[in-house]
Amino acid sequence: MRRAIRSKLRVISLGLFAIALLLITRLYFVQVVHGSDYSLRAERQYLSSSQELYDRGSIFFTRKDGTLLSAAGLATGFTLAMNPGLLKDPEGTYLKLSEHVTLDKETFMASAAKSEDPYEVLLRRVPEEQGRAIQNAKLAGIQVERERWRTYPAGAGGAQSIGFVAYGADEDAVIRGRTGMERYYDEVLSRNANGLFGNFFAELFANLDSVVVDASAKREADLITAVDPVVQEKLGQILEQVNKQYGSIETGGIIMDPKTGAIIALDTYPTFDANDFKNGNPEYFGNPLVEHRYEFGSIVKALTMASGLDSGAVTPESTYNDTGCITVNTKKICNFDLKARGVVPMQEVLSQSLNVGSAYIATKVGHDKFREYFKKLGMGEETGIDLPSEISGDLHNIETSPRDVEYDTAAFGQGIAQTPVEMIKALGALANHGSVVTPHLVVAKRFESGIKKDLAWGDPERVFSADATEKTTRMLVRVVDTKLANGTLKIPEMSVAAKTGTAQIATAGGKYSKSIYFHSFFGYFPAYDARYIILLYTRQPQGVQYASETLTHPFMDMTHFLINYYAIAPDRAVPTQ
Repeated sequence: MRRAIRSKLRVISLGLFAIALLLITRLYFVQVVHGSDYSLRAERQYLSSSQELYDRGSIFFTRKDGTLLSAAGLATGFTLAMNPGLLKDPEGTYLKLSEHVTLDKETFMASAAKSEDPYEVLLRRVPEEQGRAIQNAKLAGIQVERERWRTYPAGAGGAQSIGFVAYGADEDAVIRGRTGMERYYDEVLSRNANGLFGNFFAELFANLDSVVVDASAKREADLITAVDPVVQEKLGQILEQVNKQYGSIETGGIIMDPKTGAIIALDTYPTFDANDFKNGNPEYFGNPLVEHRYEFGSIVKALTMASGLDSGAVTPESTYNDTGCITVNTKKICNFDLKARGVVPMQEVLSQSLNVGSAYIATKVGHDKFREYFKKLGMGEETGIDLPSEISGDLHNIETSPRDVEYDTAAFGQGIAQTPVEMIKALGALANHGSVVTPHLVVAKRFESGIKKDLAWGDPERVFSADATEKTTRMLVRVVDTKLANGTLKIPEMSVAAKTGTAQIATAGGKYSKSIYFHSFFGYFPAYDARYIILLYTRQPQGVQYASETLTHPFMDMTHFLINYYAIAPDRAVPTQ
């Protein structure tokens, strides 16, 4: 009997302990996690459910030491309003307000004249100090209310990829993510509009079962990206400098970890300030890195070479007779300078960027196999990156035509088009020992409980053998060591694999212009165990023909910066004098 009673008491005690634990946990969420929200709401005057404080999850950059910095968050201040019916001295009130904020007098007086309107907004997003001063002045008919709004500390940095929030059309008159990650992850970042507007004790005791549910199952969370704000800023500066120096229409770049697909930095120029997008040019709100496709030109030759080596169609020692120009299906294909090189090895296809040599490799590989390689690299399809409005590249010419000329031109990056993100995904296979990964920005979600859930982006997919990519890499390293700026930019202690690309741009009539170009440059390092791959491009630069002129130094500047910033160890010995 006593044993049964003791068992019941244990059950009851455990039950009471569990309830207490649930209450304590819930109290923690209410007082600590949501404590600041309650404090802000307590300050608000004339609070109504239609004036609920704006709330939204944050987006974070990640510094090299793991420190999180805000990419998109919330700023707190005040809304300044008036009740014209209670305003006793409009002129004097205007003068006193002007001591703290800038107001248009004509607009102020027009609002003051609306005596039958109990609520006129004078100014939004009033900073904390000014709002407090006005509040303490206790001006008749003037009220300040707590306000919270979206803020982007980086301003224009990565604005097209971070995105912004705004009201939609009349039928969608709510604040939502409209571009970038703000749009792609809108459901994760959005918060319940009713939020904490209810009674404190209702909040305390409501949904007790939710505190024992795995936080990762909840939809709402903050986002942690792999983007490093220091690298992001440096990339933005380089892109702006290139664009202005050469008067380009657009200049962009991506830096990615080729082993994981995590993007460390990405940007384009021109851009806009996400904090002031209403005064920005809507033309720049879209993201060219995923929404535009381009013919990238000769950087594709590196993929053509890897295809030839992997298939066994050629070896590094293979030679061919370079005649300068060839005719394929009545179309003439020539090297950039129209010159013949005679019998040369495969290295020269990359070192001298020979179109005829690339066409030779494509012919040796064969249509079906060549097309298969490019499709396995993800070319001609969306990458799956976590950005909205992504389009796929275009492999139409080699998917529908049996003609040799379509494959020969594709081999040197003309007649096919890719988005920049699609291009770096494909090129990343060279830096990742033959496997492609999914490019992405967000690496983890952080829930209100503090629990962090790392995101999975799929396993690498093998396209080339490790042997084929190592041989291709050796060729690309030799390009940097001996040919790029005549070898003057070689980094003695660091192997860098890289290739330039200059593509002619097709005009409206379908013919290629002889004076308008698209320049690109890609490279990775340390070459044989790559930490980072960089892709740069500039569209229609003025007064220059070749990418080696526009992008070589920006690429090397970015490379040196990354080596120093991340303290990347040398991978080859410096010869002693």
